[in-house]
Amino acid sequence: MKDGYIKCAAVATDVHVADTVYNSDRIIEKIRDCVNRRAGIIVFPELCITGYTCQDLFHQESLLNGALEGLKKITDATAGKPGLVFVGLPYRFNSKLYNVAAAISDGEVLALIPKMYMPNYNEFYEVRHFTPWTDENRETVLFNKRITIGNSVILKASGNPDIRVSAELCEDLWVPVNPATYHCRCGANIIVNLSASNELTGKSEYRRQLVASASARMICGYVYASAGIGESTQDLVFGGHHIIAENGTVLSEAKRFTNDIIMNDIDVQRLIHDRSKMTTYDCENDESYLEIEFNLPMMEVCLDRTYAATPFVPKDTSDRKRRCEEIFSIQAYGLRKRIDHTGTKSLVVGLSGGLDSTLALLVAVKALDIAGRDRKDMIAVTMPCFGTTDRTYNNAIKLAAALGVTLKEIRINESVISHFKDIEHDMDAHDVTYENGQARERTQILMDLANKYNGMVVGTGDMSELALGWATYNGDHMSMYGVNAGVPKTLVRHLVDYSADVAEDETLREVLRDVLDTPVSPELLPPENGKISQKTENIVGPYELHDFFMYHMLRDGMGPAKIYRIALKTFDGSYEPEEILKWEKVFVRRFFAQQFKRSCLPDGPKVGSVAVSPRGDLRMPSDACATVWLKELDSIG
Repeated sequence: MKDGYIKCAAVATDVHVADTVYNSDRIIEKIRDCVNRRAGIIVFPELCITGYTCQDLFHQESLLNGALEGLKKITDATAGKPGLVFVGLPYRFNSKLYNVAAAISDGEVLALIPKMYMPNYNEFYEVRHFTPWTDENRETVLFNKRITIGNSVILKASGNPDIRVSAELCEDLWVPVNPATYHCRCGANIIVNLSASNELTGKSEYRRQLVASASARMICGYVYASAGIGESTQDLVFGGHHIIAENGTVLSEAKRFTNDIIMNDIDVQRLIHDRSKMTTYDCENDESYLEIEFNLPMMEVCLDRTYAATPFVPKDTSDRKRRCEEIFSIQAYGLRKRIDHTGTKSLVVGLSGGLDSTLALLVAVKALDIAGRDRKDMIAVTMPCFGTTDRTYNNAIKLAAALGVTLKEIRINESVISHFKDIEHDMDAHDVTYENGQARERTQILMDLANKYNGMVVGTGDMSELALGWATYNGDHMSMYGVNAGVPKTLVRHLVDYSADVAEDETLREVLRDVLDTPVSPELLPPENGKISQKTENIVGPYELHDFFMYHMLRDGMGPAKIYRIALKTFDGSYEPEEILKWEKVFVRRFFAQQFKRSCLPDGPKVGSVAVSPRGDLRMPSDACATVWLKELDSIG
């Protein structure tokens, strides 16, 4: 489907055990419902036509014949309907009974996929009724047509052959090396599992972990459909615990004991992108695998899938706290190693009273604490100039005092004025020279102080600024170790917020809160009525949008039109479509044009799955053109 998405559904019906007529009718109703909602893959539980708990009734001819009649009825009901449906039934082949998944599309059974691993322990005794499949693909005659029966089957969509689906059944997932491992190595990127997993205390969490980890290990989409409450009989209770996962993330999960349909969109483009990046992802060309096409034309669907507006920031409060603690440790221990290696006697930070320099100072103090060093070895330098406001100046002073570090105040007005005279620059021309002259003067002072005190300049710039090139080349762009280089702006805010939450000192807590409330600004232009006049997000755009664009471009390899599509849904009600498109164009232009700044970045710790270091995640030519990306956006409007 468009942009590589395919809508998948996991469905349980109100099963009547051994009533194949009733069960088939309910399956057909659910198929119609899912097709109306434009599902491309629909997965029902194991043995759903008969019911899983039929026990010795599986040896009755009436039940086996009823299952085939039900399969025929279901198959006929899919005629003219695009997509792929999986249902489970018992099937006799060569005098043996197999537990199979029937893959159905547009009025035809395409293949029968038998279960390989039969549980015969605890409450399970499947070997009493079924034979595990251990053979290669074979042929069987079903409804007067020869079809494949076997496990080495990949089904690919007619409208998008990148969508490649294979199946396994219940216990196949629970074994040390599951069949899906081989399916994925041979090209499948979506695995469906027809299951009948009963409910026990704690089992649902294990089941969730199992599905999520399988999807991560195999870099695939995984659609798991488990038998619903109608299967419950004698000692066993079933809950219909459906799960849809993609590369380690659970996209949808059914509330147990409800027989709900769950539906979500698996992004096959993203899976292919991630597999292609991972050089250790092992693929093979196994000639025993049969590829079968199913009817699914390319079409537009309304996405059920949601995306976090702040993908770098966990939504859950406890997860966010844990993430902040971890990132602080990564930053601080990275800096501590550099301190130990260089034998530096002090750290030097330019402290503006803004978010980034506040975070850098907090990290530097933590690094000194870890190393058992005196906080006075931390030299915080505030350098007021033409654009500095009382608010940021006072916050810098208070912050240094609250943390117990050494504070130096160096006013740079006269130095900058003298420099402008040297280069014959008009002081009234508030252009890029006016702004960058201040930034470079500050960097020169920091570097020279580091020399004087046998120290090291700790960089303050964050990853969002680096992505946009919002840094003065050889100004705040440069340091000896950039502790914030792997932290996007949206996450910087939460790290400072976390520091305020855990601060024991009331003064420190108050100043951190005020820093958080201060507009983001380089403060390089004169203030208006004592207030900040130069607000970064008014110039380059909202950082929450830029971080969203950056994450999905670099982490998922998404094209700009696809990013725009998901941004429209994610930020609906927050930004107008015209705004989103405008700022995405700004992001693309600046991202490409400013690579030369990233190509010579100082060292800095990588803290997440997205980074822009030229030595690690982003090996990008400095003179690459944005033409293709901008053309795609221009085609939108």
